[in-house]
Amino acid sequence: MFQYALGRQLAETHKTLLKLDLSSFESDYRKYDLHCFHIQAYPATADEIADVQGNYGAIEEVVLKITRKIGFRGSALRLARKGAVIQEKQFRFDPDVLKVPKYTYLDGYWQTEKYFPDVREILRQEFQVKYWQDSKSGSLSDLINSTNSVAIHIRRGDYAANSAHHYIHGLCSLDYYHRSAQWMISKVSDPHFFVFSDEPQWAKENLRLEFPLTIVDHNRGDRNYEDFRLMSQCKHQIIANSSFSWWAAWINDHPQKNVIAPLKWFNNVSVDARDLVPISWLRI
Repeated sequence: MFQYALGRQLAETHKTLLKLDLSSFESDYRKYDLHCFHIQAYPATADEIADVQGNYGAIEEVVLKITRKIGFRGSALRLARKGAVIQEKQFRFDPDVLKVPKYTYLDGYWQTEKYFPDVREILRQEFQVKYWQDSKSGSLSDLINSTNSVAIHIRRGDYAANSAHHYIHGLCSLDYYHRSAQWMISKVSDPHFFVFSDEPQWAKENLRLEFPLTIVDHNRGDRNYEDFRLMSQCKHQIIANSSFSWWAAWINDHPQKNVIAPLKWFNNVSVDARDLVPISWLRI
């Protein structure tokens, strides 16, 4: 969603189409899921991707090798290509990225709202789920809208089970959730907590609050967008170190919303994540 948001910003700036390279999903453990939203983008073809990346065919590679041997660096051959590849240099906001030319391939995560300052309302509309709610989620939606609802997102799953992901991201502690809930209780009258997690049983066994608590455990797999929609409909959010709940909180348009995010977003303290969380959100 962050990648789409930056692309949407630049497409709007240049008044052009946004195209998505979906090729990595062919081998990745994740699936492409933006189809559930009202996005304005098209899948890029293999030829379009190769063209903008400057990937060469077999004949072109031979020509390039020969010209390099005779001292020619292949600039003319590269000028025949249309685009440029921009790779993310740092995790923090890089303002130069917003000045890239029209025909550009973006390679990075781009995880800060500073990359899409002019399309905020567009994104809030486009990141609405386009599918009808099922009856159970519809009933929960009514309850969410009729109470002082607080969404709690607990992400475990790959963060807990995959050693590489755990090393990078780590898990939000139970203490984080209890302290965040206590802060919400001090600010929100009669809160009703709605818990969303990829391990709902863990939440049932560990999360103890003295106010109404509903654990949402019926949306799994291909229907995870229902959890996203329900989270975004809550009036307040306690998010995990996850872009899933980050975006649910961000598109929440409740005028008096409170959002709490973890102070430590990554296990790797060398990653400068200061620009990731909006300044209006509380970090605990």
